[in-house]
Amino acid sequence: MLDRLQAFIQNLSARQPEGDFPPGDPRVAFAALCFQVMEADGTISEDEQEKLHDLLRERYSLAGEELASLIHAGREAGQEAVDYYRFTSDLNRHLDPDERVELMGVLWDLVHADGERSEMEDHVIWRIADLMGVSARDRVLQRQEAAARQPGGDAGGE
Repeated sequence: MLDRLQAFIQNLSARQPEGDFPPGDPRVAFAALCFQVMEADGTISEDEQEKLHDLLRERYSLAGEELASLIHAGREAGQEAVDYYRFTSDLNRHLDPDERVELMGVLWDLVHADGERSEMEDHVIWRIADLMGVSARDRVLQRQEAAARQPGGDAGGE
């Protein structure tokens, strides 16, 4: 029985992706949430992909294989997730309240990258903000600021 248990644990370990980003890494959690937001409307546009690359490169000073590895880890984690809690709890442990609000602005920037905003994207960000303790007021302000940053941006109402 002990051999069977060891084999089971080794099999689980073997399935874990090897790379620079261990489980619980807030960078993976951030990338996974970005994918959740980008996929909310059913498509990931080239503009959104480009924006994600830029955000991760700037935010974490990554390039080349490291950047590709983070993007891969984030995409994989996002596809395996059943909800946002795992990612938001990882981020909540590493971000202070102001950084959590700033994160909402980054997610809104992703939403606006393709020039369109859908109800599903709004809903995903609302859920993420709720799990991260970001107020509705701060979430809406971040959305309006992100919209205003876009060319021809309109900060329109909720």
